[in-house]
Amino acid sequence: MRTRAITRPISAVASLLLLAGCATGPATGNAPAGRWVDLTHAFSAETLYWPIAEPFKLEKEFAGTTPKGYHYSANRYSASEHGGTHMDAPIHFAEQGATVDQITVDQLIGPAIVVDVSGKALANRDYLVSVADFAAWEKANGAIPAEAIVLLRTGYDRYWPDAQKYLGTGERGAEAVAKLHFPGLAPDAARWLVEQRRTKAVGLDTASIDYGQSSLFESHRSLAAKHVVIFENVAGLGELPPTGSSVMALPMKIGGGSGAPLRIVAFIPKR
Repeated sequence: MRTRAITRPISAVASLLLLAGCATGPATGNAPAGRWVDLTHAFSAETLYWPIAEPFKLEKEFAGTTPKGYHYSANRYSASEHGGTHMDAPIHFAEQGATVDQITVDQLIGPAIVVDVSGKALANRDYLVSVADFAAWEKANGAIPAEAIVLLRTGYDRYWPDAQKYLGTGERGAEAVAKLHFPGLAPDAARWLVEQRRTKAVGLDTASIDYGQSSLFESHRSLAAKHVVIFENVAGLGELPPTGSSVMALPMKIGGGSGAPLRIVAFIPKR
C-alpha cells in the first residue's frame, strides 16, 4: 500500500539532531540547553507481555576468552512483537495498514504533549481516558497541535515489572486475558483524536491502548484505520511537561512486522 508521504523530513530530523548537539555546521552552537529522557523499559526476562504472547528470551551463544586470547560475547534473542516498550503498526488492526518497515521516520519524531490522568487512573484500574480529559488539557494548554505525538500518562509504569499490579493479573495463558485490568483510551476519544485533531502517534504507559477489559479493541481499530501508530508500555512520562518536549520513537525495522520493540526518548528544553 502507499504510505503517508514524508512532508517535513528535514525539519523533523534536523531539529532533534540540533537538540542533541549532533548536527554539523554553524547551527550546532545554537542548540538549546535541555536534557534527554529515556522512556523505554529494558528488555529482559522480567519484561511484561500479553498473557498469551511469547516472552523475551536472551540466550548466551558465547561469553569469555577465545583461543586467541581476546574477549568475545554474543547472544541470541527471541520474543513476540508486542511486549515491553513497543510500537503497534497500523496493520496490527487494519488489514490494509502499513507494516513497521513502511512507517516513515517523520511519523516517529516530533513535538509531544502529555495528558496526565494518573490521579484518576490509579484510583480506577479500568479508567478510560476520555474526550473530557482532552478538553480539560486543551483548556489549560491550548489546542493539541496538528501532527503531535499524544502521550497518555496513567502512572502505571510505577508498577513495572510486577505483572499483578501492572496488568491486573500475574497469570499467563488464554484464561488470564479475561482477568486483565489496566487503564486505556476510550473508543470515542480515539475517534476524536483522528477526526478532530490530526494526531500522528499515540502512546501510553500501559500494556494496550485499549483498556484491559476490552474485547473489541475499538481504539486500536480507530487509530490503525487512520494510519496512526501506537506506542505501548512507555516509561517515565511523569518526567515530561504537558507541552514543549520532543519525542524520537524508533522501532526495530522488521520487514512486514505488525509491531516491534521500541527505543523511545524525549528531549526537554531548558526553560
